[in-house]
Parts: sequence; structure tokens; C-alpha cells
Amino acid sequence: MQPTRSLTEGSISVRMLQLALPTLYASILQALNASVNSFWVGHYLGESALTAVSNANTVLFLLIGAAFGIAMAATILVGQSIGAGDLHEAKRVVGTGATFFFIVSVGVAAIGLILCRPLLIAMQTPADALPLAIPYMRVFFFALPCFYTYAFVIGVLRGAGDAQTPFYFLLLAIGLDIALNPLFMFGVGPVPKLGIAGSAAASFVAQATSLAALIRYLYRRHHMLCLRPEELKLLRVDRSITATLLKMGIPMGAQPLVFSLSGVLMIALVNRFGVETTAAFGAALQVWNYLAMPAYAINMVASSMAAQNVGACKWDRVQSIARAGVVYSLLLTGAGVLVIEVLSPCAFGLFLPADSQALPIAAHLDRIVVGSFLFQAAAMALFGVVVAVGEVVAPVVILAVSLLVVRFPLAEVLLAYYHEDAIWWSFPTSSALAAVLAALYYKHGRWRGAHMLAHLKLR
Repeated sequence: MQPTRSLTEGSISVRMLQLALPTLYASILQALNASVNSFWVGHYLGESALTAVSNANTVLFLLIGAAFGIAMAATILVGQSIGAGDLHEAKRVVGTGATFFFIVSVGVAAIGLILCRPLLIAMQTPADALPLAIPYMRVFFFALPCFYTYAFVIGVLRGAGDAQTPFYFLLLAIGLDIALNPLFMFGVGPVPKLGIAGSAAASFVAQATSLAALIRYLYRRHHMLCLRPEELKLLRVDRSITATLLKMGIPMGAQPLVFSLSGVLMIALVNRFGVETTAAFGAALQVWNYLAMPAYAINMVASSMAAQNVGACKWDRVQSIARAGVVYSLLLTGAGVLVIEVLSPCAFGLFLPADSQALPIAAHLDRIVVGSFLFQAAAMALFGVVVAVGEVVAPVVILAVSLLVVRFPLAEVLLAYYHEDAIWWSFPTSSALAAVLAALYYKHGRWRGAHMLAHLKLR
């Protein structure tokens, strides 16, 4: 297969939708899969087991987030190289990235297996949940190289303009995970009863099987980025490529950390107003997780498309990608907002009892906060284009300013005057600021010249 320029030619709006929908569906399916796994653990192993999973997943989320950042960096570098018509350069990124991901994942897994128990104790994991969290987390640390490699392969394929192939194999992974979870947890026939560790083992086996099938499929189809025997020397770690992956990947991996820290700070404020308000906020968060997914899908697709066009020096298309990204992000997020507003009693009722006094609180805070996702959607679309040239620091700074410097302090200052509403109104205020700063940086920032530096580092 010869290198494709499908993202540097043709209709931008059509290609963006073709890439965004599989990415969005994949995010929704992963969230649903996590919910199904939590159902098995919570309903059949008890609250202590669910608490153990929650504590372990907090650590694992940070580790996977770091891998996501570097995988996105690989997406951009591969996209720039393919856009420039330089397949050899793209394969250099693939070779170095594959080796780098493997080495880092093995190192992190080894450290995690050793420090698993002390880490959980430092997190003040409840005593009754600690014996359950340790085996669960150890299985995931053992499986970490597989998860990191999967993230890298998906990032590379997305850089090449392919979001459909990863989606199909993600379906396989999720189907296997759902089927294997009760089998490994409770044991059937020759399969031993593994309890909570069985839930992690099911995810491991599902991911490993799907990854092996994906790689086999790519080689059988002679994918253009597959390394042939004579190209295995490209697996040697190239310092310039590794430095670029880290320089770009670490700030992008920091974005989930900013969101997580902001969430911790905000829920600390919400907790001051009692169980009902916290329960309402928790139910709203469950719904908002799905509402945020279109913006993240467009963000990743805009990065892939813009990277190829940056490599091809087609700046008029880069600008068109930014406009299309903002429009699609607003349309998809806006559709989600409308659905939630219409179905809010039913949506929150999935997480709260029918007679709960938290239901009207959830509906009230949702009406104030839900519009903030439109501002966030516009900002994320612009961030996707900006990072495609290697300018990854500005988006993190903007997010940190809006979520940590403005959102939390603003709510804290106004809390005495407006009580809970101070918290809710801090969301649209800070999100609007992020959108304005993103637009200003997109229009006046020096990001258009950053791709030259990123590209020269690969030479």
C-alpha cells in the first residue's frame, strides 16, 4: 500500500465526519464497557470490591492518560510525515515509538508491581477494600505493556487517516471483555474463580487478543506503516524522535491531569453542602461524561487532519479544518445538550432513586452548567489544530488557567454569597474564558511556525 493523501485532498467536512463518528462511537463503547464491568463488580462482589476498583482505576487513569499524550504525539508526527509524502520518516516514527512504548511500559509495570501496595496505602484506600484492590491493580500493571502498545498502534493509524480499523477491533475487545468478565470472576468449568482480579484479567485478555488480531490484520493487508524484515533496524531508538515524542506527549498527557485535579477541587467544594448535593453532582458528572465525548473526538480528528496538511504545507486547508472542527464540535455537543435537557429527569434517574431529593438539585445545576460544554467544544476543536504543528504547551496553559486559576478560586470566593450556585456558575464562566483564550491564541499566536521546529527535529 502506498502512502495516502486522503486527508490533504477532497472534502474536509466529509472526511472529518468519517473520522469523527468511529472515534466518538469508540469513546461511548469504552464508557459503556466500564459501566458493565462496574455492574458485575458492584452487584456481585459488593461495595468493598467496587471501592477497590475505583481506587485502583484512579492510578491507572493517570498512567493511561500519560500514554495517550505520547500516542497523540505519534499521531501528529506520522500525520506530518505522510502529508509531506515521506513514508520512510513515518516508519522511523513507528519504529522508535514502538520500542520506546515497550521499554517505558515494562519499566512502569515493574515499578507498579513493586509499589502497588504502598501506593494504595498512601491513597488511604479503605482497609476492607485494600486486599481486593491489590490483586486487581497488579493484574493491570502486568497488562500495562499491552495497553500502551494498543494506544500507540491506534495513534499511528489515526495519523495515517484511519479511524475505522481501530474501531472494528475495539468492538472485538469490548465484546470479549463483556463476555469474559463474569467467566473469569466467578469461574466456569476449567476456568478458575478469580474474583475481582478476574475483572482485570478479562480486560487484559480482551485487549491482548484484539491487539494481536489488529497487528496480524495490518500485516496481511500490507499496511504502508508495517515494518518489513529489512526495516527492523528502524526499531532502534532514535534520540531526536524520542525527544520530540516526549516534548509533545508530556504536555498533552498533562491535559487529563488538569481535568482530574479540577474535578477533585470542585467536588471538595460540593461536599460542603451535604450528601444530596454531592449525589446530584455525581449523577450529573455521569451524564456529562458522555456529553464531553464529541469534543474529544473532534479534537483528535482535527489533529490528525491538520497534521497531514501541515506536512503538505496546505495552510488554507488547515484553517478550513479549524472552522469545520468548531462547527462539528458545536453541532454534536449541542445535540447532546438538547437531548439531556429534554430527557434530564430520565437521565439523572438512572443514577438516583425516583424519590430522591437530589433529583431536582441535579436538574437545577445541570441547567446552569450544561451550556459550558459548548464553550469547551469550541476550545477543544481549536486545540486539536494547534497541537498538530507541535505547539502543545499553550493548550495546557489555557486549560490550567481556566480550570485551576479561575474556576476553583471564583467558586471559592463567591461561595459565601451565592452558596451552591457559585460552584455551578463557575463552570460556564471558566469554560467561556477557555474558548476566548483558545480563539485568541489561534488567531494571533505563533503556532503556525511551530511545525518547522517539530519537523526539523526528525531530520
